[in-house]
Amino acid sequence: MAHDNTSHLVEQLADALLHHGWMLATAESCTGGMIAARCTDLSGSSQWLERGFVSYSNEAKHEMLGVDPALIAQHGAVSAEVAQAMALGALRHSQAQVSLAVTGVAGPTGGSADKPVGTVWLAWALPSDSGPTLGADTAWVKTECVHFKGDRAAVREATLQHALATLLHWLRQH
Repeated sequence: MAHDNTSHLVEQLADALLHHGWMLATAESCTGGMIAARCTDLSGSSQWLERGFVSYSNEAKHEMLGVDPALIAQHGAVSAEVAQAMALGALRHSQAQVSLAVTGVAGPTGGSADKPVGTVWLAWALPSDSGPTLGADTAWVKTECVHFKGDRAAVREATLQHALATLLHWLRQH
């Protein structure tokens, strides 16, 4: 059932991106590439999905997306600041105009009192009204923290669903 819902979301997302003439880049940590994979389940996705970054480790976040290690050290990999930096880094290191980023604690280990299992920070970057996102300098970025319930698979699936549904919402507002 969840996969059927995702297929419908991806189709709507494809239509919205194509309508704007925009490409999407994903920057994924806790989902390990699931979002990009579900996007590529749809035939023709190369018309609107530019690339996906799987930046599971802190080193990958720095090397692939340009996330400052000091930012990770100060706020932790699961934070608004890192999610935002991942989203902007995905734009800077791609030809996309839109990006989404996810970083979280899928479990069952890795949680803490401040960031229990199920904590996920998401970020979405879209072109701002002030100009193109070349170099991501004028991107509009929204971040959100969500706490999902369930086991590792449930947290990852809920993250995927929420990331796509919220991106679709923001695209429809643009």
